[in-house]
Formats: sequence, structure tokens, C-alpha cells
Amino acid sequence: QVQLVESGGGLVQPGGSLRLSCVASGSTLSMLEMGWYRQAPGKQRELVARISRYGNTEYGDPVKGRFTISRVNAQNTVDLQMNNLKPEDTAVYYCKAVTIVTGDNYWGQGTQVTVSS
Repeated sequence: QVQLVESGGGLVQPGGSLRLSCVASGSTLSMLEMGWYRQAPGKQRELVARISRYGNTEYGDPVKGRFTISRVNAQNTVDLQMNNLKPEDTAVYYCKAVTIVTGDNYWGQGTQVTVSS
């Protein structure tokens, strides 16, 4: 069983920055594929960014060039640096882990990000 706890959400003005963190427990981070997803009201959950155990990254088109995902295996942490935030980035952001061996999916409880002036 993998537990994920997100932090770092909040209210920020357009053009500002936030850094989200996800701490995993119950498994070593090196055995997990990790990702950040978001869900805005009335919309489907969508990929923001994900990172493989080897550090390969993939980003959703809306955030390319603005967001950066990184992982520190020794700290069981995956971060999402969000720059040049836009109102359309407003959503609940979820951390997701996929175990490499079994393919099981785990989700965090979510953290709210609101971009507004």
C-alpha cells in the first residue's frame, strides 16, 4: 500500500509561481512511476506531468514550458514547480503513483491551486 500526501497549493496571482510537493510512503520511490494530474470544476482529470523511475518526463500541452516535474528518490518526494501561472491552471492537483511491478494506481488527497487576481 502506497500513501501519498500533497502540499504546497494555495492562491496566487496570474504570472506567479507555486511549488507542489508529494511525499510517498509505503514503497520506495524508485519503484514508482509518479505523476501530477489536475481536475477543474466540470472538467475531466488531466495529466499535468509525469516522471519515470529513470527521470524521463512527459508534460501536458497546456503546461509545457511553464511547469517542471522532478523527483528525489532518497527523500521519496516528487515536486512540481509551476511558473507563469494562468487562471486556467486553477484546479485541484493530485499526485499519482503507479507501482512498477504490479501496475497498481494510488492517488493523493489533492491540493487546491487557485490563480486569480
